[in-house]
Amino acid sequence: MMWPPLPARNLDRAELQALVDELAAEPGRWNEHVAFADGRRHYVSLHRDEYVDVWLLCWTRADDTGWHDHDISSGAVRVVRGAVRESSPRIGGEPAGRVVAAGGSFSFGPEHIHRLAGDDDQAVSIHAYSPPLWRLGQYSIDAEGVMRRESVSYADELRPLEASVAA
Repeated sequence: MMWPPLPARNLDRAELQALVDELAAEPGRWNEHVAFADGRRHYVSLHRDEYVDVWLLCWTRADDTGWHDHDISSGAVRVVRGAVRESSPRIGGEPAGRVVAAGGSFSFGPEHIHRLAGDDDQAVSIHAYSPPLWRLGQYSIDAEGVMRRESVSYADELRPLEASVAA
């Protein structure tokens, strides 16, 4: 299948959001990859080149990425089925959270730390990153409230590093 023409450069947040919105309107490009597996989130790389990385993720209510960043990459997410919950940490308070339902999209810069979780039994989202993901930062918070960052490969499935921090 032909991929939409993309500029030969890194894309900014607005361009990434436009890309996921465009792809959402073309289910023939990704619908065959939608699947729900027992016990783990299903995800598929749809496209990867020198400038852009695009993924399809399938979520259930049990799926949770844990706290993470995208290292040097900006990103965008479009929910195409169901709903996904995004949480952002706050110093001295409960995480800020929002539910993004089908048809909603958002973008973020490389400085953004968040956590995504399924808010529906069969949610589906499209994610685009630029530059392509290589490393991610995964965070844990110890019993004294100290946050630690661990660098992980983009190919590893993100899961919470600890059970003590609520989404």
